Amino acid sequence: MGLKPGRLPGDLLGAHVSTQGGVAEAPARGTVIRATAIQLFTKTPNQWREPALDDAEIGRFRAALAGSGIRAVVAHDSYLINLASPDETLRNRSVRAFAGELQRCRALGIPWVVSHPGNYIDERAAGLERNARGYADCLALVPGEVGVLIEGTAGAGTALGSTFEELRALRDALPAAGRARVAFCLDTAHLHAAGYDVAGGGGGLEGVWELFDREVGLALLKCLHLNDSKGAPGSHLDRHQWIGEGAIGPEPFRRIMREPRFAGVIKIIETPKGDDPVRHDRRMLRRLRAYARGPRDNIRMTATVGRA
Repeated sequence: MGLKPGRLPGDLLGAHVSTQGGVAEAPARGTVIRATAIQLFTKTPNQWREPALDDAEIGRFRAALAGSGIRAVVAHDSYLINLASPDETLRNRSVRAFAGELQRCRALGIPWVVSHPGNYIDERAAGLERNARGYADCLALVPGEVGVLIEGTAGAGTALGSTFEELRALRDALPAAGRARVAFCLDTAHLHAAGYDVAGGGGGLEGVWELFDREVGLALLKCLHLNDSKGAPGSHLDRHQWIGEGAIGPEPFRRIMREPRFAGVIKIIETPKGDDPVRHDRRMLRRLRAYARGPRDNIRMTATVGRA
């Protein structure tokens, strides 16, 4: 079967899509925006309620995914989870909730859960140890192949994970069996907000990847969240903007889309959806694919973007 219009051979590019109406609705929503990869929530992200997926819903999701042309799926964990918290009640509740995320992904056949490190509240080193222990406990509770992608954060407040050293430390603190199931997700807007020179031109961005490779290892980068930023560099402000229309600008995204080392890395947009999510997601994915194709397509895209 040939590629659908707008798709590039082998790309793993898409968006975070809604699961309103059930998780089985997500693959079709990815198809509508011409995605080849999707990210989703397996539950309502701002509630503690843990849904029980029955066999019928699991079967519907797996069948919908198999027939969709979507090549890669990741889940994102709940906003309420804080494995680094010094509050034992909250931390224990977070462990149960994160184990639930892993269990649902194992049932659905989703290989990765993207996870924001928690907020340490009291003392950074103690919070990092609690967070790593939480990951280890959850992975032990849910054996199998489903793994965790620790996402770099913008570093607001007491959030862990805004530096490559801290991301590496979280993984290194796990026992070997757990460590083998943990890799990383980086977000361009978070990197920018944390003070990494994403927008500084070719040398700046290449320097970011070289530093990550030295500190962590590019082989462990499995997912990229591609988002422009409304904030200044180093502001710790986590506010996403449309690709090429924020403080990062188009050039770093062109370089990412043409970088051979990232050909097998899942790329997900979390850009504003406005009042027409399908239109805006399609527009952003078209733009990124035009960046990947080269200058002639970029010129044509620029001329037509106002009509997109």
